[in-house]
Amino acid sequence: MKLLFLGDVMGRAGRAAVTARLPEMRRDWALDFIVVNGENASNGMGLSAAHARALLEAGADCVTLGDHAFDQRDMLQFIEQEPRILRPLNYASEAPGRGAAVFTVTGGRKVLVAQVLGQVFMKRPFADPFSAVDSVLRAHPRGGMVAASLIDMHCEATSEKMGMGHYCDGRASVVVGTHTHIPTADAQILPKGTAYQTDAGMCGDYNSVIGMEKTEPMRRFVTGMPKERFTPAAGEATVSGLFVETDDRTGAATRVRMIRQGGRLEFSAP
Repeated sequence: MKLLFLGDVMGRAGRAAVTARLPEMRRDWALDFIVVNGENASNGMGLSAAHARALLEAGADCVTLGDHAFDQRDMLQFIEQEPRILRPLNYASEAPGRGAAVFTVTGGRKVLVAQVLGQVFMKRPFADPFSAVDSVLRAHPRGGMVAASLIDMHCEATSEKMGMGHYCDGRASVVVGTHTHIPTADAQILPKGTAYQTDAGMCGDYNSVIGMEKTEPMRRFVTGMPKERFTPAAGEATVSGLFVETDDRTGAATRVRMIRQGGRLEFSAP
C-alpha cells in the first residue's frame, strides 16, 4: 500500500499549496491513502468546517487535528458529522469526535489511523499517550485486522516522539511526528518494520517563524513583550510530509521517503 502523510497545514498559504498539489500527488504516485494534519489550517489556530471540507475535497482521506483541535468552535459540531476527521485519542473523555478510525481503501484493504498528544512540554496535561495507543493497536493488529496502520504523534519533545516510534515498532506501519512545524532528517524504517520520522514538518511558508510572519515572534524574543497577534506567513508554501510503502500481508513498511514540494525546501519526489 502507498501512503502519504502531510504535516501541519499552516494558514491560507498551506491550504492553497495542499489543495493545489494533492490531486496530482495522488495520481502521479498512485497513492492508496492520504492523511493530512490540518490543526493549523485556519489562520494558524485550529481547523474550521469549511477548511476541513476543502482538504477532504482535494483528496485527503483523513484529517488529523492536535492540541488546537477545537480552537475553531464550529469543529465541535462538524467533527461529529464527519468521520474522516480525527481529534487526539487522549483528549478529554467528553470531547466530541474520536481519536482513531479504520478506513477501507481499494480492494477492501483496511487502514487504521490514530492521533495522540504527547505530555512533555505541552501547555496542559493530557492522558497517557502510550496506553492510549497500546489499546488501539491491540485491537487492530498490523497485518491482521488492518493492512496498514498510522500513528500521528503530536507533541513538542523529539525524545517523546522517538519513544513512541520504538514503542510501536512492529505494531504500527507508520509513526510520524507533528506539532513543531520543523521537518527532521531522520526518516527511517525501524528494526521491526515501522516507518518513522520525528516530525513531518509543516505545509506552509518557511520564510517565517514556524509558519508565522516573522516580525511579532522576533519582537517577543528580543523584548519579551507582545505587541500584535501572530499572523500566518503568506508566501509560497512548501508541502512537507512522508511517503511510505507497506507490505499488505504483514503491514510492515518497505520504503519510506521524506517529501518536500515547492517553496524553500524543494525535495525530489518518491
